[in-house]
Amino acid sequence: MHKLLQNTPEQEIMLLGNEAIARGAVEAGLAFATTYPGTPSSELSLNLFQISQETDLYFEYSTNEKVALEVAAAAANSGLRTMCMMKHVGLNVAADPLVTLAYIGVRGGLVILTADDPSMFSSQNEQDNRYYGKLAGIPVLEPSSVAEAKEMTKAAFELSEKLQEPVILRTTTRINHSSAFVRLGTLGERNTRGDFKKDPFSYVTVPAVSRKLHVKLLDNLEQARKISNTSEHNRVEGSGSLGIICSGVSYLYAVDGVNDLGIKDRVKILRIGLSNPMPDELIVDFLSGCERVLVVEEGEPFMEEAVRSIAQSAGITIPIKGKGDNLFSRLYEFDPAMVKKTIAGYFGIKYTGKSPVDTSAFPEIPQRPPNLCSGCSHRATFYEVKQAAKDMDTICPSDIGCYTLGFLPPLSTGDFVLCMGASVSSACGFSKATDKKVIAFIGDSTFFHSGMTGLANAVFNNHNFTLVILDNGITAMTGHQPNPGVDMGLFNLEGYNRISIENVVKALGVEHITVIKPFKVKKSIEAIRSALEFKGVSVIISKEACALHARSLKLLKPRAFTVTDRCKNHRDCMDSIACPSFFIEEGRVKIDPNTCVGCALCAQICPENAIVPLKK
Repeated sequence: MHKLLQNTPEQEIMLLGNEAIARGAVEAGLAFATTYPGTPSSELSLNLFQISQETDLYFEYSTNEKVALEVAAAAANSGLRTMCMMKHVGLNVAADPLVTLAYIGVRGGLVILTADDPSMFSSQNEQDNRYYGKLAGIPVLEPSSVAEAKEMTKAAFELSEKLQEPVILRTTTRINHSSAFVRLGTLGERNTRGDFKKDPFSYVTVPAVSRKLHVKLLDNLEQARKISNTSEHNRVEGSGSLGIICSGVSYLYAVDGVNDLGIKDRVKILRIGLSNPMPDELIVDFLSGCERVLVVEEGEPFMEEAVRSIAQSAGITIPIKGKGDNLFSRLYEFDPAMVKKTIAGYFGIKYTGKSPVDTSAFPEIPQRPPNLCSGCSHRATFYEVKQAAKDMDTICPSDIGCYTLGFLPPLSTGDFVLCMGASVSSACGFSKATDKKVIAFIGDSTFFHSGMTGLANAVFNNHNFTLVILDNGITAMTGHQPNPGVDMGLFNLEGYNRISIENVVKALGVEHITVIKPFKVKKSIEAIRSALEFKGVSVIISKEACALHARSLKLLKPRAFTVTDRCKNHRDCMDSIACPSFFIEEGRVKIDPNTCVGCALCAQICPENAIVPLKK
């Protein structure tokens, strides 16, 4: 039995933040869940997927976040408690249905989990998705701890059904990926069959209907404002003439800072967990007893701007600061020491931080940039494309996935990365705006996510570039989740169909299609060269299983290679492909037999044929 299905109320168990959210959803009676995987939310999806294999919970990995939210919207409007999960940039993809869904509303609770990523640990930006709540006019909840994340998930379903609106549960990496003890509650009853009641004048968003629905949305938002002012998630702690307003994990840092500075009797804290709409009446009451206020929030000045506006409307003129010089930055995530120092500086508290440990006697820690895994087929494809295009002046738009790492030397095959699917669409622009040969790279999951429309655009508008689809048979970077091109039989799962990328590309009208096996180096280079010479849209599908995934399924039988005495120490292997299994010992190239999977790429490019299988 899955550990999150234990029906042992009051028991405390250690959970990852994402696991706590999943448990909260199960306790709330979650019946329907959709997602497109993205870090830092991936483990939440994985746990619900696993739970769906043991229960009647419906779960799906959707082709992208827009599709995920649209599927979820239908389920919620059939009366089912539904959850839609994505990372923060995924909500950009889902923004189209989000804003109009707020007009339509929901019948069953719909919680939209958006996992923000301050400091961009695994993302291309650090946007603050609280603004989506304001844009759409729907509530936003922000947990401050792992345990609260579970409870707030349950509260989000209740709030959604009370308002009949979707609710955003906004987390950050520090919540998603922290672990803590969580007290279990009672498993909720799950209703998995709903019914859609036809009412076109409430659900068909033509202008005449939408005008009426907008009025309803604003009425719901006013009701949400009243709830925010009395919500248990918005509370004042302590007393004093100095005020701190905070949310999310910053609340814990602020509490620690106040305690460490010994100013608990002088500071009161307003913790805001329901941050849209803001609790205006509670804020006015809080400000009325303060001489000055500091707003502690990661990301953008979302609360700071709102608090200042509320203060101005109420005629309150005390200093209210948050972001700025010698204050908090809009950049990156916070830490306890930073928050403590800023609190001390703003309130004029004497504080001397701890001196950093003197590390001058120790050698500098070497940089360890991210790298493609040993045996990754993407490395072979990048090498082969570079060889085939050796005499060409190229531009290489790339995309979001493991293969993004191809931009690093020595592979250096990524010149422009924007967002999911943009490699294909930006290739259209580069091919028309420049005279260079454009070679775009996209993964299999990303192709299904948002690459197909760009390819259709390219064929229709007769663009001239080569698209390389890196098909490793899985959504690899976020933890080996399925996509429409995956053989689900490998997971021993039934009830799924499999879509051929080659057939899709043919159906879109591409005339020049090449399928390569990237570990056959010479044949691949010849095939790629032919595709690059084609005038028009050409597509190369590089098919080879993700080495890590194949190993997990016991489909890979590693056979390590070794460097023999024939090596002339040219180091073409290291300088051309930089596999992490290589290392230098006594001035010579060596191969780590514990990490080498035996892909034989290096053996095929060695000029002396000095790399051979290691004899056991």
